[in-house]
Amino acid sequence: MLKIYNTLTRSKQAFTPIQDGVVRMYVCGMTVYDYCHVGHARVLVAFDVVRRYLASVGYKVVFVRNITDIDDKIIVRAEQNGESMADLTGRFIDAMHEDSEALMVLPPDIEPRATDSMRQIIDMIQALCDKGYAYQAANGDVYYRVERFAEYGRLSGKQLEDLRAGARVEVDEAKEDPLDFVLWKSAKPGEPSWPSPWGDGRPGWHIECSAMSVDNLGPTFDIHGGGMDLQFPHHENEIAQACAATGESFAKVWMHNGFVQINEEKMSKSLGNFFTVRQVLEHYDGEVVRYFILASHYRSPLNYADTQLDNARAALERFYIALRGIEASGTALDDASLGEFRARFNAAMDDDFNTPVALEVLFDLARATNRARQSGDDEQARILATGLRELGGILGILQRDPEQFLQGGQPGDDDAEIDDLIRQRAEARAAKNWVEADRIRKVLDEKGILLEDGAGGTTWRRG
Repeated sequence: MLKIYNTLTRSKQAFTPIQDGVVRMYVCGMTVYDYCHVGHARVLVAFDVVRRYLASVGYKVVFVRNITDIDDKIIVRAEQNGESMADLTGRFIDAMHEDSEALMVLPPDIEPRATDSMRQIIDMIQALCDKGYAYQAANGDVYYRVERFAEYGRLSGKQLEDLRAGARVEVDEAKEDPLDFVLWKSAKPGEPSWPSPWGDGRPGWHIECSAMSVDNLGPTFDIHGGGMDLQFPHHENEIAQACAATGESFAKVWMHNGFVQINEEKMSKSLGNFFTVRQVLEHYDGEVVRYFILASHYRSPLNYADTQLDNARAALERFYIALRGIEASGTALDDASLGEFRARFNAAMDDDFNTPVALEVLFDLARATNRARQSGDDEQARILATGLRELGGILGILQRDPEQFLQGGQPGDDDAEIDDLIRQRAEARAAKNWVEADRIRKVLDEKGILLEDGAGGTTWRRG
């Protein structure tokens, strides 16, 4: 039985969906004012794997990931760039989709944007005002009354008195309580705004996700995910808003992935110690980056280093070498010889999506594939290789042609030259001209091309 660590209860719990056979899942998406960094990549990949695994065991998954396309940072960046907010966000939404595709992340079923959800946002704020959970202050902004919500702090484990002791109120704010947070910001000159019962303005960040998740998944749904840095105050505020507005319990399970670290410090744009996904993809294949993320449990810290990515590339090479030359067809996971592998893989994933252990199962399956091939049992090798691809697909890896991956992902400008040199070397070997054959191998070595001679001829890959 699948068990998921629920941040709300601080324990692993057996997972049972609210509606039999259906999982409704919401993940906080990107604020689109810049390119995605590796920390964002971890969110994308981690919850993509959750979604894929749930689907693989028979659930219908409704996966919603929002886009925050109105926010203080977006307004500031658009002004700095001298471009419209729509042009800025449109450009970075396209870039986010390109990065997601490079990481083999499936698109969400629903991808709501905050600017397209104003009616839902305003309706939720109005419900909060009607119930006494929100008020319009003298400065025109609408705030949430934190003290009114009795369960505030349950997700993060924070106490109101401790939060209040460390809270500060800016001079121009008109809050009733330092802990109150903004739901609607009154319009400022030159900033985008929308009409509302409280005057022209724009939403606060927290209310956007509450409104979009409830609108697309209903007042109570199965899983809410996001980075650990969103646990407080963003997710805490989401709970307070949604529960107070709807009278329902909101998300049943809260999942949070761990930070990506560089030198033991969280990677983030605010700290300036981040690499964009695009920068990393200049040096590493997207599947390598995905494997690097999968090699650590989603809740644990992930230390970014070139050596880790090099290890990920080497691991994928081992898998693709095992798959090389074997034509997979149909499905194989029902075959009796794969029962142990599938059972172990599922046991790992049922234990809070333990991808490092699931990858160990794939390595065992790759070794079994190699043994079957070496023993001459081509049919068993085919079955095992097909199973390796199928289980790898649940993790979003091993779906490409092995030659394509091993030879550098995409056809290179020098592929024809490499093939010609390999042909010349084969002719030299056939003529027993070992000096010439060794010379050609050395030329290929200098190009970073690794040759593998076998009964079926010579294959190559980039080292």
